[in-house]
Amino acid sequence: MKKYIGKRLLQLIPVLLGITFLSFAMMRAAGSDAIIELYGDKGAVAQEIIDAKRAELGLDRPFLVQYGAWLKGLLTGDMGISYVSGKNVFDTFVSKLPATLLLTVLSIVATVVISIPLGIWAAVKHDRFTDYFLRFFSFVGNSLPNFFVALLLMQLFSIRWKLLPVISNGTTVQSAILPTLTLAIAMSAKYMRQVRATVLEELNKDYVLGAKARGVRGSVTLWRSVLKSSMLTIITLLALSIGSLLGGTAIIESIFMWDGVGKLAVDSITMRDYPMIQAYVVWMAIIYVMVNLITDILYHVLDPRIRLGVQEG
Repeated sequence: MKKYIGKRLLQLIPVLLGITFLSFAMMRAAGSDAIIELYGDKGAVAQEIIDAKRAELGLDRPFLVQYGAWLKGLLTGDMGISYVSGKNVFDTFVSKLPATLLLTVLSIVATVVISIPLGIWAAVKHDRFTDYFLRFFSFVGNSLPNFFVALLLMQLFSIRWKLLPVISNGTTVQSAILPTLTLAIAMSAKYMRQVRATVLEELNKDYVLGAKARGVRGSVTLWRSVLKSSMLTIITLLALSIGSLLGGTAIIESIFMWDGVGKLAVDSITMRDYPMIQAYVVWMAIIYVMVNLITDILYHVLDPRIRLGVQEG
């Protein structure tokens, strides 16, 4: 296990290099940079001023030189200075993480609380009214775009009932309720159907029928065997969602003005703030490598048949 974990961590190095290099190249190929965005709305600006600013930020150097300088700074713990705000990139990025972490935790908890019990209930009540009812609403929830759900919730809870703020007024639980509900509705609708399908498949296996023939209560088989076998699929789904949420949900954070890394990434891309975009790219790469690693380890714990690529002696 230790050998496998070490191998996966080493795999992070070429992944980071490849992703950062490609993102660096694509940003430079976009045909615009931070200087153009910075002075674009200020009317006629002398070309000398633009050239001096570009030289100050190192944007006049060859692409490989720029990437090498950024990579050297990353390896020494310096992610650079924001082209737009002039603030330290690492400090700015870290300051946005608490908001994203809070939204991630609340959304995952809400999704688990909603989707897993309802998915199990739908599987147990297979082809009955309850099953059809839950599947109908899961289909509706899965079909609605997140931005549309966000607008509906804002109209209902903020404008009509005046229970919650329309936009965020800080990293507080109250401000997080609407974005959390928006994310949880879509994820719960999708995961409920997956949980239902997985549990239903397990319920139709021979060991469940054998347990029933031996007089074992259905609830005992469900909670002790069926759910344990179904957890692999559930964990995979949740792991993918955690990675996505930790990367920031740009649309939802922008709608509710939630000051997380997703909104920071959108603002940085708009302003061509290259150092900040690169910090976001590194963050996303690390997240997905670590989430996949943790998922594989949980697979090993839940299913001893999985050996994570290690040959049995």
